Amino acid sequence: MKKLPGEKIIRQWLATHNRKPFAFQEQTWNEIIQGHSGLVNAPTGCGKTYSVFLGALIQFINNYAGNYQTKKNNGLQLLWITPLRALAKDIARAMEEVITELGMQWQVGIRNGDTSASERAKQKRHVPEVLIITPESLHLLLAQKNYPVVFKSLKIIAVDEWHELLGSKRGVQVELALSRLVGINKKSLVNGHRSLLVGSQQSGVNSQESLVISQKSLMKTEKKILVSSKPSIADSELNTPDSELKTPGSELSTPDSELSTPDSELSTANSALSIWGISATIGNLEEAKNVLLAPLSPGEGLGVRSAKIIKAANKKKISILSIIPDEIEKFPWAGHLGIRLAQKVLPIFHNNKTTLLFINTRGMSERWYQELLNLEPALAGILALHHGSIERELRLWVEDALHAGTLLAVVCTSSLDLGVDFRPVETVIQVGSPKGVARFLQRAGRSGHQPDAESIIYFLPTHSLELMEAAALKEAVEKSFIESRQPLVLCFDVLLQYLCTLAISDGFYADEIFKEIKATHCYAEITAEEWQQLLQFLTLGGIALQQYDDYKKVEIIDGLYKINNRRIAMRHRLHIGTIVSDAMIKVKFLSGGYVGVIEEWFISRLNPGDVFTLGGRNLEFIMIKDMTAMVKKSSSKKSIIPSWMGGRLPLSANLGLMLRKKLAQAAGNKTFSAKDIELQALLPLLSLQKELSAVPKENELLIEHIETKDGFHLFVYPFEGRLVHEAMAALLAYRISRITPISFSFAMNDYGFELLSDQPIPLDDSNVYELFSEENLFADIQKAVNASEMARRKFRDIAVIGGLIFQGMPGEKVKQKHLQSSASLLFNVFLEYEPGNLLLRQAYNEVMEQQMDEPRLRNMLQRIQQSRVILKFPQQLTPFCFPIKVDSMRETMTSEKLEDRVRKMQEQLNWK
Repeated sequence: MKKLPGEKIIRQWLATHNRKPFAFQEQTWNEIIQGHSGLVNAPTGCGKTYSVFLGALIQFINNYAGNYQTKKNNGLQLLWITPLRALAKDIARAMEEVITELGMQWQVGIRNGDTSASERAKQKRHVPEVLIITPESLHLLLAQKNYPVVFKSLKIIAVDEWHELLGSKRGVQVELALSRLVGINKKSLVNGHRSLLVGSQQSGVNSQESLVISQKSLMKTEKKILVSSKPSIADSELNTPDSELKTPGSELSTPDSELSTPDSELSTANSALSIWGISATIGNLEEAKNVLLAPLSPGEGLGVRSAKIIKAANKKKISILSIIPDEIEKFPWAGHLGIRLAQKVLPIFHNNKTTLLFINTRGMSERWYQELLNLEPALAGILALHHGSIERELRLWVEDALHAGTLLAVVCTSSLDLGVDFRPVETVIQVGSPKGVARFLQRAGRSGHQPDAESIIYFLPTHSLELMEAAALKEAVEKSFIESRQPLVLCFDVLLQYLCTLAISDGFYADEIFKEIKATHCYAEITAEEWQQLLQFLTLGGIALQQYDDYKKVEIIDGLYKINNRRIAMRHRLHIGTIVSDAMIKVKFLSGGYVGVIEEWFISRLNPGDVFTLGGRNLEFIMIKDMTAMVKKSSSKKSIIPSWMGGRLPLSANLGLMLRKKLAQAAGNKTFSAKDIELQALLPLLSLQKELSAVPKENELLIEHIETKDGFHLFVYPFEGRLVHEAMAALLAYRISRITPISFSFAMNDYGFELLSDQPIPLDDSNVYELFSEENLFADIQKAVNASEMARRKFRDIAVIGGLIFQGMPGEKVKQKHLQSSASLLFNVFLEYEPGNLLLRQAYNEVMEQQMDEPRLRNMLQRIQQSRVILKFPQQLTPFCFPIKVDSMRETMTSEKLEDRVRKMQEQLNWK
């Protein structure tokens, strides 16, 4: 089969860099040329971006072979949706290099929260050929008048890092936007085919002239490519040199016969929209593809059922190295060991060009940054800090310095998790368990970000038992046992927001939009009755709020649903998005200068004169003025490390399963192979656990009864993650209380949970399986926890996303307690006057499925029913229960007092 002009030109460009494409890239190009959709899956750093981007260029060159280098103002050709702003700049840089070297006139634009008003206005006047955009900014585009005009020329939509969006409300935003863009495309195809018919009758006259121009164009490309000697970012994302590649000069001299392509083989200018997902690490690829491509109904284009998943054959080599403490703590506790191992990090820094040190929370990243500078002051200037609360200019400086290779190391959080291409990074260090295999692989892929390079990641435990997680991670990576991301369904709050977005632009017709949203995965099961309830809510405020004009947002004019109130429209535009977090307060120096942002709840606890750390600097708090925390620099060596809400990630189901497998291995062996260095290091701890209690095997559940001066403790170890353990602790406490009047306090971590009472806990061989039964699970959970209160708090976020609560103008955000108060009021109104309200139902569903993780809890109970329960009665705290006990103490003690108390407890236990 003869190659079309576009592919030949791209291959010639690659040849000048002594590269050739991977097979999966060629396959993607072929699918794009045919107008198909699909999902590209490849390891980090293997060229996923170029598989779709170069395919878009090939498609364009094929359509305009005669003048592809001179053709300007082509309208939007490629829409690139990315989950993080940090990704946009890197992707744009890579794309612009290729476009420049090919001599094309394409423009690349970035549209996100950092884009200036002047740049947005410029994009509105001249829409760039490539637009890199976040889901929120895409919905803001849909909120503009005449928005279909922007997308009328669109050929390809690429959804980057789809695995990161899937399973979140941001992913639902993408689903809805895609359904609308597909709908726009279907309308334009009708007119497009008519104009194509007229155009094809005239094209025959000029076909010979077009071929001559095409050859001249290729010769211009030859000169431009051969002159260019600057290495391109593409070099590392394409395959190694191939002996069969012709020299650049010979390949560019192409006979006319190979360039001439019948018009029938070229894709038309007005073609069906292609959607391409780009994903690295995810377990449910087929489902991920189907969710993304759901708006493309079968029979139109390729459709969902026959769309391809294109996988890269090349497997990324990953080396996982654990940092072993010199002395294993037999009674470990979370968070204590990590900082003590900071000294072991410094040699890794100096033995590599650039290292990323990943910390799970922003607060701990600040502490690590300070500790490393204290250990080695010479790191100042070559050690940087990067997380989401640091000011934008400093973040961009760190990213640019990483590209330039001028930094020795960066302490960072998930802000650098995703596909940013920092070539100088040779090594990654993960501090503490990432709690998931996919997240660990994602971070490992930041090093050796090129196809043939090895990714090296060190695992540094924050307590001894985390070495068991390191062993589990190594085995999970070896077996490619990666987590799935479950897509969300029936998110009515996101749908309400979306309908308002359409209503403030050109408006919408209910029947048309209903068909479009029914085509998405999220709303495939929505009923006509639920749809009518949503429309009634938008136009009349629903049953409960119909007396209040503020909730009558949408008017119906000749069947068109439209928001004509400017105040409502302005408020809606300000709060488009699904990320609902605690209010952030700007931090500024009294003398001028912006430091970053921090959560309101943290600042509200500070008194004037208190010193805290942000952006690697010690700052003295002075006052709050106009929603801004005023500070000055402090020379104090002691400071408060900020903690951000929601910092603890739960253990994933996949990692939990692997953890139980490694425990079973540890339970049955006294010696281990050379590769199991973590288990070998943990031998003293595991031996003590066996001596005092037991180490459970894969088909066993360990339960410990321990009596101390604090009371009677029941420790249970399912190894299912803290969310499941929190729900199970409440459920077990409720079921035991039905046996006898008793009260409990409880604590949990990712390995197990504790029930503490002032009287003996009646759990034994006679009732243990009954207490861990899944029978009446839903009803018992509802009674065991204050489900109504949990739903009330969940409802706050739903109400904000759904537009029931206004968060305030920029710089005048409503305080969280006021938001919660407003949400509680609405919750009570719905509960009393409209119990069938869809948002109310959604709140209860989210509590059960997300907060309580009811599906995983049910699976755990089923597993326990088929397992052997081991009941032990140790005379003292055991290595397994010690970290849970410390977590329960953490709530009532300051960090310094806690460290002293824990140290004394460890000494007493070791003495015994």
